[in-house]
Amino acid sequence: MFVLKECILSLACLPAVVRVLALSCRLPLLDSAEGSSCFPGTNMLSVLRQCLGVSRRGPRLPWRGQQQYSPARGPWSRAQRKNLNPENELKRYFGARAVLGDQRPRQRQRQYVRSTWLTVPKNTWPRYSKTGIAMQLVETRRGVQYFTFEHHREYQQVQFKFLDAVESMDPNNIVLLLQMNPYHVDSLLQLSDVCRMQEDQEMARDLIERVLYSLECAFHPVFSLTSGSCRLDYRRPENRAFFLALFKHLMFLEKRGCPRTALEFCKLILSLDPENDPLCVLLMIDFLSLRAREYAFLTRMFEEWESHRNLSQLPNFAFSVPLAYFFLSQQEEHSEMESSQTRERAARLIQLALIMFPSVLMPLLDHCSVQPDARVASHSFFGLNAQISQPPALNQLTSLYVGRTHSLWKDPAVMAWLETNVHEVLHLVDIKDPLVEECELKRKMRYQSAPRNIYRHVILSEMKEATAALPLEVTSQPVMGFDPLPPLDSIISYTRPERTNHPSNESTLSLFFRSLLPNFNLHDGDDEAGAGQDLNQGVNRLMAAMRDMLANIQFQEPPRDDNPEGDGDWD
Repeated sequence: MFVLKECILSLACLPAVVRVLALSCRLPLLDSAEGSSCFPGTNMLSVLRQCLGVSRRGPRLPWRGQQQYSPARGPWSRAQRKNLNPENELKRYFGARAVLGDQRPRQRQRQYVRSTWLTVPKNTWPRYSKTGIAMQLVETRRGVQYFTFEHHREYQQVQFKFLDAVESMDPNNIVLLLQMNPYHVDSLLQLSDVCRMQEDQEMARDLIERVLYSLECAFHPVFSLTSGSCRLDYRRPENRAFFLALFKHLMFLEKRGCPRTALEFCKLILSLDPENDPLCVLLMIDFLSLRAREYAFLTRMFEEWESHRNLSQLPNFAFSVPLAYFFLSQQEEHSEMESSQTRERAARLIQLALIMFPSVLMPLLDHCSVQPDARVASHSFFGLNAQISQPPALNQLTSLYVGRTHSLWKDPAVMAWLETNVHEVLHLVDIKDPLVEECELKRKMRYQSAPRNIYRHVILSEMKEATAALPLEVTSQPVMGFDPLPPLDSIISYTRPERTNHPSNESTLSLFFRSLLPNFNLHDGDDEAGAGQDLNQGVNRLMAAMRDMLANIQFQEPPRDDNPEGDGDWD
């Protein structure tokens, strides 16, 4: 038996209002469960393959770009406008009067601003004017439209000043730049990170919302957030600010207690580039679905995308999907037969997840403050060797999942269900079921190195469990908040001009004289500075500069006192 280290309140202790709200948020069950209630060890592998639709052909990891398929564009996978506004979700929780308060009278006095979908402009924001950013339609292929943001010449000059401010390592320079250009998106992104590090969450969130407002005002007339057929290429630096602002905005929404709205923004990011998923939001869409109780969405996405994306190869989908099926089986509005079929499917999937990723169990129990029983704690399959022997990339994925979703597994009913399936897995391990060896071979062959988008996701998520597992080649390089880990195949439309002055090449003595005499130049008069200067000439110039400095020094005589005796008066 699992022994809880800390007391967990039961559902009966919650207020009645919360229970009614929880029941009202549940969704109908999908008719997708099939199979038998028991499966002998001899045909366990075939049953699980049939359950998941996994073929025997070579593996295709889910994070690799798949250009040959067209993702589902059904209504279930598109972002919906009404769900992009967090106030709508808060109204469902607390009521319109508690959310709006006294905002309505003040809105009548507000100056006219452009209506936007992603955020609501505030009275405290600077007045918006054209920033020099525009969006262009690049091409249309097979009903999919490809767009890109463009920086006009004046915006490029501001961008160069921003890069200078970043290199100065002084946030005040970014603040000064924003005073002149209040809607420069990269400055807002970078300053938002600074505010967040200083625990000013409100200002950090406000700056991200200004980024979204500025970019939405630059949208192309035919660009749509909800069609599911508009794409942006992350390889273009001009497009990255939009991806990053959406990601950071959904992180703030999730912390604010709006998981349904955060899920909608996650779907929006995925729709902008589903083939490459540059921010790897597939690693968090399952968590947001469970937080928002969108169990049907998660299971349907898994069923429709598994055949071409192999989502079961990601630990987060391998564990979250059976958890979603378990929650669906607990809903009271379904028949006993439907609930039984759903529980059987959840059991099969969670057992496959435990066999494929045994290193998840012990850290998950530790985060949930749960002590495993003697059989589980002493068995080598879930022991310390499971964490040590796994490849580095798999360690990052499992650490990220446990750190992010462990709170969803603390429910006593979930723990009891997990305990039952853990013992079933140990039985399969003891009888040496072929599935156990096959999954072990897959772990050794795969997950040797993670792609760049997973590292980018780990950095943006700031999960300490996953950040600690990042490789040295990632942690040793500087990471900027406005462009973390840029793609190696970036498409550059304009470049920063090279600087003409290189004071770092000068000697210490020369820099000292330059600080005293700004017009002093050791190599003055030559086209090729410093290329063929003789040492004597350099010394002569320094001596001449010294003579000029000494000649300009004037000593002031002390004031004469004509009346040394004085009157002795005090002021």
